[in-house]
Amino acid sequence: MQKSTDSDTSMETLNSPCQGTGAVQMRIKNANSHHDRLSQSKSMILTDVGKVTAPISRHRRNHSQHVLKDVIPPLEQLMVEKEGYLQKAKIADGGKKLRKNWSTSWIVLSSRKIEFYKESKQQALSNMKTGNKPESVDLCGAHIEWAKEKSSRKNVFQITTVSGNEFLLQSDIDFIILDWFHAIKNAIDRLPKDPSSPSRNLELFKIQRSSSTELLSHYDSDIKEQKPEHRKSLMFRLHHSASDTSDKNRVKSRLKKFITRRPSLKTLQEKGLIKDQIFGSHLHTVCERENSTVPRFVKQCIEAVEKRGLDVDGIYRVSGNLATIQKLRFIVNQEEKLNLDDSQWEDIHVVTGALKMFFRELPEPLFPYSFFERFVEAIKKQDYNTRIETIKSLVQKLPPPNRDTMKALFGHLTKIVAKASKNLMSTQSLGIVFGPTLLRAENETGNMAIHMVYQNQIAELMLSEYSKIFGSEED
Repeated sequence: MQKSTDSDTSMETLNSPCQGTGAVQMRIKNANSHHDRLSQSKSMILTDVGKVTAPISRHRRNHSQHVLKDVIPPLEQLMVEKEGYLQKAKIADGGKKLRKNWSTSWIVLSSRKIEFYKESKQQALSNMKTGNKPESVDLCGAHIEWAKEKSSRKNVFQITTVSGNEFLLQSDIDFIILDWFHAIKNAIDRLPKDPSSPSRNLELFKIQRSSSTELLSHYDSDIKEQKPEHRKSLMFRLHHSASDTSDKNRVKSRLKKFITRRPSLKTLQEKGLIKDQIFGSHLHTVCERENSTVPRFVKQCIEAVEKRGLDVDGIYRVSGNLATIQKLRFIVNQEEKLNLDDSQWEDIHVVTGALKMFFRELPEPLFPYSFFERFVEAIKKQDYNTRIETIKSLVQKLPPPNRDTMKALFGHLTKIVAKASKNLMSTQSLGIVFGPTLLRAENETGNMAIHMVYQNQIAELMLSEYSKIFGSEED
């Protein structure tokens, strides 16, 4: 291709919203007419990975424009649409399943991607100099759906990317997670649905194929044209990648054989190698093991809060340190002797956080699924006294573990309300905290926002009319 000497010659990179550099086009802009401009246009198309039909122009101005186009992302990618804290768990990386570990992340949603920070974006950007870059998720071609079966937590949805990465996002606050779900879904819907074009991103293709020996044939001609030291380096990487793949296959084969021969969970439990857990077990199962109708851990938490937390500002509303809560959860699950007066549980918000986590992780909530709609219908009744009597009747029909645990919990919360002048926790505040935790529909769909209102109202009524519903405040 003849090099242009005109200073107005420019090189444009043709990009689709979901594609990397696919074609480079040279246009001579000093033509006299529209027809002339079209007739004098020339193009270079990447017909195969790493190969071009003609050499790229080395004109200094053209080269700088081409590089800047690749380095600087389009303005639409930099526009932040939404940001805030959510619970995040990455459960697959490139199609490979990962162990689910929840962590709090600062989520930043832009027009075509999501970034996960360990702290707010302002703090994270100040730490970028240390090399700690946020994890970025390309939404082009991604899929989003509610994923209740993936976690015992409530309000969980999953994002699956075209590269095989899977993320779970969660929040206990219904309207927050609902708002995030719709914001991300709208961002995905605005993007093209077919991100699988071969020219989408040459570097992405190289990474995805780096473990395949097919790269040897793709880059054979390029290797011959490179300098000796570059050729040696590339050949080493290719052969090393092929060797890694073979080793990984052998490891996978051995792991598969081990898993198929491993003993069942029931066998391990019978031998005492795995103990039954408290968190995540059914309420009736925990009570049966302890020969009680109220779990021992619930009683211990209530006692600790009433001993040193009734006057604490924002009790049950303020979150405790998540790592310390998880440590407490682990000790309880291992059936180790628990002393909540120990100095490591000095922060009462850790105790309240663990108690809320216990109720949140119940496979079936404290208000059983079969009773949810009946409680909602009761709270809708116009006559106040009829409303109370209907709810009282429903409570009496609950299984003993649910009824007695509910009585113990709400009796405890009435003592929190009695100190509202000091702890600033009113009936409404506690209803907002405990409503979604204790009540939820088995199949939550588009009625989440409506259900949240009824959940709060039911919890508030049972607090304000505790003596009428449960008979007395004492057990």
